[in-house]
Amino acid sequence: MFEEDTQRSYDVVCNEEAQYSIWPSDRPLPAGWRAVGVTGPKRDCLAHIQRVWTDMRPRSLREQTRA
Repeated sequence: MFEEDTQRSYDVVCNEEAQYSIWPSDRPLPAGWRAVGVTGPKRDCLAHIQRVWTDMRPRSLREQTRA
């Protein structure tokens, strides 16, 4: 599944295309990513992403297919 890391805190981050990831809380965010307000152990952050990121297509592709 995924490596267990209970010692480190992570932030759930999102980019302009509404793609999600996690990033160590003690490191500056990479360009183009913003924190969404969810912080905690890796397991909790990944569970949050699994709940909210139900369509893996980039936002621009989703918008094209709606037109």
